[in-house]
Formats: sequence, structure tokens, C-alpha cells
Amino acid sequence: MYQRLKYTFAVCLLLTSIIANAQVTTQSPYSRFGVGNIKGGSLPQYRAMGGISTGVFRTNYFNNINVQNPASYAGTTITTLDMGLTGSFTELKNSSQTENSFNATLSHIAFAFPLSRKSGLSFGILPYSELGYNFKNTVKIGTTTANTKTVDYEYLGEGGLTKAYLGYGVQFGDHFRIGANAEYLFGNLTENRSTEYVQEPGAINSRLQSKNSVGGIAFTYGAQYDFNLGNKTSLVLGYSGSSSSKINSKKTQVATQYFNDSNGDEQTAIDTLLFVENSPTNLKLPLIHNFGFSIVKENKWLIGADYRMGKWSELSIDKVNQGLQDTYGVSVGGQYTPDVTAINGYFKRVDYRLGFSYDKTYIQLNKQDVKQMGITFGLGLPLSSYARGSLYRMNLSAELGKRGNTNNGLLQEKYLNIHLGFALNTNSWFQRFRFD
Repeated sequence: MYQRLKYTFAVCLLLTSIIANAQVTTQSPYSRFGVGNIKGGSLPQYRAMGGISTGVFRTNYFNNINVQNPASYAGTTITTLDMGLTGSFTELKNSSQTENSFNATLSHIAFAFPLSRKSGLSFGILPYSELGYNFKNTVKIGTTTANTKTVDYEYLGEGGLTKAYLGYGVQFGDHFRIGANAEYLFGNLTENRSTEYVQEPGAINSRLQSKNSVGGIAFTYGAQYDFNLGNKTSLVLGYSGSSSSKINSKKTQVATQYFNDSNGDEQTAIDTLLFVENSPTNLKLPLIHNFGFSIVKENKWLIGADYRMGKWSELSIDKVNQGLQDTYGVSVGGQYTPDVTAINGYFKRVDYRLGFSYDKTYIQLNKQDVKQMGITFGLGLPLSSYARGSLYRMNLSAELGKRGNTNNGLLQEKYLNIHLGFALNTNSWFQRFRFD
């Protein structure tokens, strides 16, 4: 048993290292704002239902890890492991151009096990935000035709933040649960801004390079209460939130001047105007609230909804407010399983999931709020059990949505996100078997 445990933890540590050091691959000009595109903490089985999770306790007999509301850990009845990957097809479009891209990466690893009949512990690692963009804005400056010059303002960003968490949930009585996560956020946010004079070999160009290395503790918390409606049906009410935390970071800035040759190729920097290395600062995260409910027919169906709101107008980086807007959003979704006990007919034991989400994001451009909406769907596919006391499941989900529009010179982003997760329920890891 101890050898299995050591092997399991070794695999977890290896995958954790891969996820933490993987190059973030996203192409979204909207990730330029704040700390990048916020990824959320939902695993594929919840994303397939529009992202509902706040009021979700158990979907059926199979244990799932609900990182979004740590109160749900109290319902962990068996050791659970969940890991997966994600891929994204993106189309960026303005009034005159269209660009397509595809990116894929490991997405998460999460682990949970019961501590007692009414308490559970969970830990894992998953992305918090992704930063990835590369675009330029070409303008003409000058007062007369003779002195008019063409200037390219180029913007480049990459990196993101990763979240490692440790959480605990406990149940009081038969209906009430609370829980909390301690989260360590870490990663690098790297951004470059360049000013280049087009077809002007003798002109002095400039670039400001900024790197923010983040590493600090934040907290999330949650509560759930369920009501027995009879006939194996229950109503679950939930709340979860995150505190307004200050995360330590170190900022490095370099400002340089350089020439481009007659072919437009960049030459060695001729001067360094600014160099600040590892200046201590902080990142102030906003206060976030989530409210949700679900109605569950045991081992048959689930429907629910979430409402969320965030004070992103309070986000500051290096003690500078980022000029973002407060957010709100709603998700609705559900799951249906025809017959979990079916012996013949594999598809009767499959979980079928569907959902919808809508958000007013924290971005406002040209006095227009950038909004995001999408439909989601997915499957929970039971796999054969090869070991005593173990159950395996593959969760597949897809998100089809869009963000923004092309009005008033803005940008529309359409996306198809595919999430794939592999979940294991087992009671054999922590048991000692005896033979006569």
C-alpha cells in the first residue's frame, strides 16, 4: 500500500511540475487587460453544465471534485483523482480581417479523499489566468504632408498565473456544510510595448519590457445547505467567494532604444533608459461572490444555476488601479443519466450534460461593455474497472461561445474550447489487505 502511495504522489508531483512550467499558449488581445483571461476553477464535468458548481454537492454515485465550492469536499466518500487537458480553437475578427489559431495544454490535476464520514480534504493545481497576445496599431503622425510619418505601436504579452490549492470541507448535522481553500498563486506576467517608425532607418525606436513575477497566498471559501424534497430528490443552496487578497510580486522593467535597418530588422539596443530589477510590489485581487442552487434526483438528473459578481474595479497591479469594470454573470445547466444500473446498454450509463453561460466581463472599450456568452455540452463516459474497488470515468466537454463584437472598430473573439478529464474513484489505495 505504501509503495502505491509513493508512486501516486510521484506521478502527481511530476504532472504538477509539467503544468506549472508549461508555456501558456493563448492568442487573445483581450488577455491584455488585468492579469489575463481568467480561467475559473471548474473541472470538465462542471464546465459541460455551463460552469454551475456553487450549489452542486453530488451529481450521482460517482465522486467528483468541486474546487469552486470547498464545502462540497465534505461529501467525499472515496479517494478521487482527476486530471486532464484542454484545447482551444479561436477565431479573431474585426471589420476587415480574420485570424484563426489553435492551442492546447495540460489543464489540471486534483486529488481528494475522506478524512471522516463527514469531512474531506482536497489538493491540486490548475490555471488561474492566461496571458497571450501579439498585435500592432499603425498610425500616421505629423502636422503636414512633408513631416507625416508612419508609426507602429506593437504590443506583446505572454505568461499567466497558476493556482495550487489545499482545501478542507466538513458537514454539521445532516444538511449543512462549510469549507475553505488556501491557494498559492504564482507565475509570470510579461508584457512588451514598442514604438517603431516604419521605413525610417535612421529613426530611434523604443521599447518598454515589463515582467511581473507573482507568488502569494489567497483564500476561497464556501457553504452549502440541502433540503430533502422527497422521492429521492433534494434541493441544494450554495455560496462561495474569494477574499480581496494582496499577493506579493516582484517587478522588473527595462526601457531601451534601438535602430531598425533598411530591411526593417531590429539592431542591437543603443541605449538603456531604465532598468529596475525585482522591485517588490503586490497584486491586489478583487472580492468575488458566487450564489447557486441545484435540484437533484438521486442517480438520475440534476439541474441548477449560478450567479456570480466580482469587484474587478478594485484590481491593482504594482499599486496602480487597472481601470477595469465590475463583473456579473449567470450559468444554467444540468445532467441526465438514463439508468446508472443498466447492465446491457452502455449509453444508458452515460452522463449527458448541457448548459449556457453569460458574463459581462471587466473590459470596457469605446464606452462599450465587452460581453461573453456560450453554450456548453458534454458527456461523462464510464470506463471499465480493472482493479478491485475502483471506478474510472472520462469527462468530455465543449464550450462554443463568443466575446465582444465588431461594432465601433472593436474585436470579436469566437472560440471552441474542448476539455478532457480522466477521473478515478478507488478505495484500494489506503487499505491493508490480509491473506489467510
